Amino acid sequence: MHYAIPRILQQAGLLKHLYTDICAVKGLPKLLQLVPKSLQPPSLKRLLGRVPQGIPIESISAFNRFGFEYAQKLRQARSPSETIDAFLWAGKTFCQLILEQGLGNASGIYTFNTAGLELLQNARQQGLVTVMEQTIAPKAMEYKLLQEEYQTFPDWEPPLEEDSSLIELSAREQAEWSTADVIFCGSEFVRQGIIACGGSAERCQVLPYGVDIRFSLPKRLPHAGPLRVLTVGGVGLRKGSPHILAVAKQLQGLARFRLVGPLGIRTEIESLLSAHVELVGAVPRSQILDHYAWADVFLLPSICEGSATVIYEALAAGLPVICTPNVGSVVQDGIDGFIVPIRNPEKIVEKLELLALQPELRQQMSQNALQRASQYTLDNYGQRLIKILGEM
Repeated sequence: MHYAIPRILQQAGLLKHLYTDICAVKGLPKLLQLVPKSLQPPSLKRLLGRVPQGIPIESISAFNRFGFEYAQKLRQARSPSETIDAFLWAGKTFCQLILEQGLGNASGIYTFNTAGLELLQNARQQGLVTVMEQTIAPKAMEYKLLQEEYQTFPDWEPPLEEDSSLIELSAREQAEWSTADVIFCGSEFVRQGIIACGGSAERCQVLPYGVDIRFSLPKRLPHAGPLRVLTVGGVGLRKGSPHILAVAKQLQGLARFRLVGPLGIRTEIESLLSAHVELVGAVPRSQILDHYAWADVFLLPSICEGSATVIYEALAAGLPVICTPNVGSVVQDGIDGFIVPIRNPEKIVEKLELLALQPELRQQMSQNALQRASQYTLDNYGQRLIKILGEM
């Protein structure tokens, strides 16, 4: 889904201009392409992967200095509250930078949650069509779910306090809903969250995401040894990492667990977790296929998501998926994977044992996963998106 929206709009002849925080086709990031791949650290590889394919350079404005400053603020944040402060600063600053250049003769704008309020307000004053995408369940809902996790796992990561910053971010999100003509939601889970937080049900459009058809692997060959279970995403409470640890402890010898993604946990918990699972850390997008190719099953027991794109990728890789309803997935329970309740390691153990001991079932679910992914390609997603926009 990287730069998927502007690519789709460009192909449909609807993209007037793309504003982005940072990309590798202009300024300093473009020059960094000259660094030999063998000398590129992972962070640079991730940056150089930010290329809006198929969009003319003259149609792109990249605020690279702002992007670097935003990344620095996130790195320097020492608490959830400081991270939220960085989100707030970035959303307001990004809007200001765009408005300084003006919206030109565009007939509408497309923004993302917490990063578009001032743009939406300005566009509405000009009589433009206003569209926003809610990429995850509302912040107020996420806070409630995470607070429940903190009560059970207080040592995993610093707590998220309901301070003025969190209240402002939630209010910003809700103001965006009231200013947008349509709110795209990746799943019914997100839509229900918006409604529960006071948003308009009529403005919400559920539009599941898609996966690039190039995201495919060679046929997976049988291997000896335990079942290989992969999770891709940040390691922490929101992704359900404590429950993965509980499952890994119960399935020693029957399954191996690999977690790929940035670590958002305390050092002592990292040591505890690494004794039972393989912690890879963050990797460039160019290397993610290697991990999908390694796995037999994909596991994502998240507490709160939008419609996790890694689920679409896992299905496209032919992996049976075990996830929660809060992931907002297109997984069909019992067909191409299993949907288990949040905070329920026992159910996860039950399903993993089933897949480990019944290779025929695993193979059938793998075929079903590929078929399911074929229904949710980026092309299909783009067609649904353009159809809705065309009806506005």
